[in-house]
Amino acid sequence: MQLPPLSAMSPLPALLSHLRKGPAGLRLGLSAAFGLILGLALVPRQPQPEDPHAPPPQLIFLGQTLPSDDSAAERALALLRARVAGKLSLQLDGDAREVSYADLGVAIDTVRLQQLIQDSRDATSPLRRTRRRLAQTGPIALPATLVFDEQRTLATLQRFKDELDRPALPARIDIEQHKVVAEQVGRTLDADASLGAISRALEVGATSVTAVFQKLKPQRVAAGLSQVRYDSTIAYFETPYDRSERSQARTFNLRHAAEKLDGLVLFPGQEFDFNATVGPRDEAHGYQVAKVIAEGELVDGIGGGTCQISGTLHAAVFFAGLDILERYPHTRPSSYMKMGLDAAVAYPTMNFRFRNSSSLPIVIHETVTGGVVRAEIRGAQVGPAVTLIRRIESSTNYDELERADNRVPFGKRVLLQRGVPGFKLKRYRVVRDEQYGVRDMWRDTYPPTSQIVLVGQKHDSKPTDMPHSDIHPEYLADELLVLTKQRETPDEPTRFSERRDPGRFGEKGWTKAAGMPFFESKP
Repeated sequence: MQLPPLSAMSPLPALLSHLRKGPAGLRLGLSAAFGLILGLALVPRQPQPEDPHAPPPQLIFLGQTLPSDDSAAERALALLRARVAGKLSLQLDGDAREVSYADLGVAIDTVRLQQLIQDSRDATSPLRRTRRRLAQTGPIALPATLVFDEQRTLATLQRFKDELDRPALPARIDIEQHKVVAEQVGRTLDADASLGAISRALEVGATSVTAVFQKLKPQRVAAGLSQVRYDSTIAYFETPYDRSERSQARTFNLRHAAEKLDGLVLFPGQEFDFNATVGPRDEAHGYQVAKVIAEGELVDGIGGGTCQISGTLHAAVFFAGLDILERYPHTRPSSYMKMGLDAAVAYPTMNFRFRNSSSLPIVIHETVTGGVVRAEIRGAQVGPAVTLIRRIESSTNYDELERADNRVPFGKRVLLQRGVPGFKLKRYRVVRDEQYGVRDMWRDTYPPTSQIVLVGQKHDSKPTDMPHSDIHPEYLADELLVLTKQRETPDEPTRFSERRDPGRFGEKGWTKAAGMPFFESKP
């Protein structure tokens, strides 16, 4: 059988056409041959070996050309040492900080550096074979062989996070100025994403890296507050504070915390979270050292005074008849308000939360001025009549602790902290409007606070700073207290009426009569 010339048709279609017409054996043989040809054509070609006499490619390291002799590794190591002795510029959302490589726990991987240089010079190494397969030419840019301690880097980032994180602030209402204050977009440093950015920067030898921030959207924007009315005081409460020089730090904390929540708008069903609104109480957030209650004892602590802001607001919320979701009594009764109305807070463990259970928006207005902390719940609605009924069920005696003190003359005793009995009480809230009344009940427990007396151990006559004696008097509490906020009317503002029954715990000298240690100052 004679085959036609291949030039008479295009090669591959002609061959396939002829095979279909020829004898079966010829068709099979030619098919196998043709498949072999195609298979050989599709086998990837192995990269051709380099000329053994060709010079190795140039090496670029940290932007510089390394020597082509055996001193390349030494030169690269010197460049790395100079780099880690300097600073890394950390770009922080419009700001910048210089961070030492030591703060990031950066170290040089010398073994990897030497291996990279050796592989770059070896024509048979995987690095060189890969370059030939990809037809890459020109110099080889080596990565910076730096490793870092993730935990130390995260600790460094956390310091910047505490400094630069900014909460998202919702739009609020300035009641005094009768205007809406625009919202503020917040930001938070993404430590994990920033860690990845630092890792990539170290790999390429960059001297600057941009940290990653996430934007925080505020819950409320100004456009949504234009129709909110706040001409009516639904409820209010006031507590006194010390305006003397010694309490300046506490007064500062009072104002700083009150500013965080003043003008906050809550729509029907929305919840208020004190810790989320006021934020951490530490130096990074502007708070100062003042007296706080720690395990029943008054000690210096950052943010002292914020409990008075939460307690005063709690009392206003109580008399506004709103749903109280979370509230804790103090570990000792407060000097600025009656038991049952206080609200202890500690970031982030103890919180005060309530819900706007009314049918209209409300506005929180809290001020600190003239020796008075005043919290108001404002809105368009008229406040209901609300009554607090508080009855003390039992008391627990306090004990007395004596502490030797070298500042106090021998034989003299100084009252460092007056003891306060513990109490168990039951309190009710009765909310009455034009149609019906609602009663809530809670139980509170205040543990006893130990009395602390300093016993003098000082024998010499050298002057020392004598500790101040506790000026608080014996703690008195009415066994029964009934406090009623009258229903507000358009013609008459909110009024309170009070009924008190001193009973077992309200008369002077009751703690001594109950067998508790009673300290009497001697001239």
